Amino acid sequence: MSNDTHFGFRTVPESEKARLVRGVFESVASRYDLMNDLMSGGVHRLWKAQMVDWLNPRGPIRVLDVAGGTGDIAFRIMDRAPQADIIVADINPAMLEQGRNRAIDQGRLRRLAWACMDAEKLALPDRSVDAYTIAFGIRNVTHIDIALKEAYRVLKPGGRFLCLEFSSVRHPALASLYDAYSFNILPKLGAIVANDEDSYRYLVESIRRFPNQENFAAMIAEAGFQNIQVRNLTGGIAALHSARRI
Repeated sequence: MSNDTHFGFRTVPESEKARLVRGVFESVASRYDLMNDLMSGGVHRLWKAQMVDWLNPRGPIRVLDVAGGTGDIAFRIMDRAPQADIIVADINPAMLEQGRNRAIDQGRLRRLAWACMDAEKLALPDRSVDAYTIAFGIRNVTHIDIALKEAYRVLKPGGRFLCLEFSSVRHPALASLYDAYSFNILPKLGAIVANDEDSYRYLVESIRRFPNQENFAAMIAEAGFQNIQVRNLTGGIAALHSARRI
């Protein structure tokens, strides 16, 4: 008998969540980056820049970017560290197709690999990457704890885990405005731009179901990581969590 989990505010069998999440991203893939700009007023670009600044990639490192199908984080890392080898992993072929097309259009044909992988079952050897990055993806996995253990498994000793995710707003006034915007405006933007109101309603709901900064940091520690640090962005609308495999 399957256990239940959440899909936004709905309760669904665990065995169904991955399929439902895949359907969301298949629906929005072609407009995903445009919608990110509209939803955040372009602020997501600043958050991602801060993520790569904190990673500070240098030299011939090997990076695994999980749930990175459209290439946003991978391209930023390439610009900072031209010698880096980057694997972009995503469970959704439609998102990977968007990223590959962007890479071809931008002439990014070397040192970049694309792989259809589940964050809970990474097809990589133990201790095989120097850094693991994930932006706005970990809240969509069925078992966050398993995904974190996989991140730990594939990192080399001393390797870096860095996660950018929506989080818990720290200021009450901002939280009220953010809630009103998220639940009333974002699904309507999804309906107009991506012709998919339901998927964007799910994305809003999934943010509210994700653990807050402290609870997510505790999960990272439970997976075995050390040197855990948290940086709030835009009052906690998003947060960066950094850790090391020692």
